[in-house]
This record gives sequence, C-alpha cells and structure tokens, in this order.
Amino acid sequence: MNHGTALLSAEDRAAVVDTVMTNNPDMPPTLAGRIVDEATKFVIAASCSSEQSLTPSRIVDEGWHALILHTHLYMGLCDRRGDYVHHSPGYDPKNYDPEVLDRTKLRISELGFSIDGDLWGAPDSDVATVAAKCQHGKDDGPIIVQPKPKPTD
Repeated sequence: MNHGTALLSAEDRAAVVDTVMTNNPDMPPTLAGRIVDEATKFVIAASCSSEQSLTPSRIVDEGWHALILHTHLYMGLCDRRGDYVHHSPGYDPKNYDPEVLDRTKLRISELGFSIDGDLWGAPDSDVATVAAKCQHGKDDGPIIVQPKPKPTD
C-alpha cells in the first residue's frame, strides 16, 4: 500500500512539513510528516469523490491547511486525479460525524493508500493539539469539490 510520501516530491513534502511545524512549534517533525502524508491522501480522495462528502479529522485538517498555503503544489495535487477541492473554514465542536470520517478513510483505502489510524480519530482522541480550528463532519459541510471548467472553443 502507498503510504503517501510518494505523492509529493521530497522538496515539496519538506516545505509543507515545515509549514505544519511553523504553525505548531512544539510538534516533532515525524508527526508533522505523518500529518502531511494523511492530508495529501485526503486531498487526492476528495478531489476524485465529488459524489460523496468526505472530511478530514481535526489533526489531518492541519495538514490540509498547510497544503493549501502552497498554492501551486495544492492545485497540482488536486488536478492529479480530479477536481479542485475548496475549503471553507468553520469550527463547531459538535460538527463531528463518525460516519463521514469512516467513509473518508474507506475512500482513501479504496484508492490504495494505507491509513495512519492514530491521526483519524474523533476530536477528543487526537494524538496532538494542532493550530487549526476547524471541525468538519456533516454531509453539508464546508468541503466543496469544484468541477474543472470546460474548455472554450
């Protein structure tokens, strides 16, 4: 199974890991790397799954935020398999739906990626505190996949 590290070049992954660590100064580099790997898998899954709502865990969302800040890298990641995945931040600690999280993990697995289970738990089970203050979870949530524009003649 693919663990996610091959989805980004070593240089790109290091840059995104650095962004996670800048936002979370006490985080060990190995944990920041795991978060980036899971966020990368999530973005790939979300970009090619417009028929179903998917969501990251709170800790994986930290990696998604870091990826988005690297705009060229992020757009290329979305384009690799599907459509651009927009993010509209919002925080409501009650906005947790384990079924959507399970659906997301299943979709990632269906694409051939392994899941780092420690990073995909409920909000109260996170292995670390992260700077991101988002809680996605409901099917009507803030994750929007925008289809690519049609070419004009």
